[in-house]
Amino acid sequence: MRIAIRMDDITPDMDWDKFNKFKTILDRYGVKPLIGVVPDNQDPKLSLNEAHEDFWDYIKELQNDGWTIAMHGLSHLYTTKEGGIFPLNHKSEFAGYSYDKQCEMISKGKELLASHGIYTDIFMAPSHSYDVNTIEALKKNGFTKITDGFGYEPYERYGMTFYPISANRGSVLKSSRDGAVTFVVHTNTMKDKEFDYYEQVCQNQSMISYRDLFRETPVRRGIFGALRERLMASAKYTLVRLRSK
Repeated sequence: MRIAIRMDDITPDMDWDKFNKFKTILDRYGVKPLIGVVPDNQDPKLSLNEAHEDFWDYIKELQNDGWTIAMHGLSHLYTTKEGGIFPLNHKSEFAGYSYDKQCEMISKGKELLASHGIYTDIFMAPSHSYDVNTIEALKKNGFTKITDGFGYEPYERYGMTFYPISANRGSVLKSSRDGAVTFVVHTNTMKDKEFDYYEQVCQNQSMISYRDLFRETPVRRGIFGALRERLMASAKYTLVRLRSK
């Protein structure tokens, strides 16, 4: 199983020490990740350091170096309690709103990135929550890819290409099957043992950079595959809630 890396919550005021520590691991093994950049961060939980004034130039440097940029929502504020069609969480910046409102939000995010010279056609929903209106609004604004869903290969659904995340990292590491899956990383909240974990993953597993993942031919996912994915996401949400009690 080949493993790709996605890094969420990339902002000018993120925890730069942890970001750079994780980047050092990726650089050591030549792994080029997908990073989710928040166009207009207003989430106080993501504001952890003094904002870097050269942030946008740095993001462009990473893009030129082979890193892939995704638009990670608009402001990363959760304003609904909807789980959408991939209900890993029951909170959202997008799911539950009308098509017109979501189209406006996505258009604004795209324009903000473009104002800094950042262009992308891949979307990363905060808390993995999006609905059919989100997808239609994304298509209207020129997006063709979403990093989410469960599976072991890119798949097509709703006229978009999805790049699945791991439902269970342990089972992925033990698997001998062919395929590719994304591990989700939040460097802002990583502990020392997690850095050690990813050092071992990059050292011992077959890694794939996101640009290479884009060259994989997606399969068609039908209604039964979509239903199975939704049930898996709901089950994982319930399990996480039970463990937290």
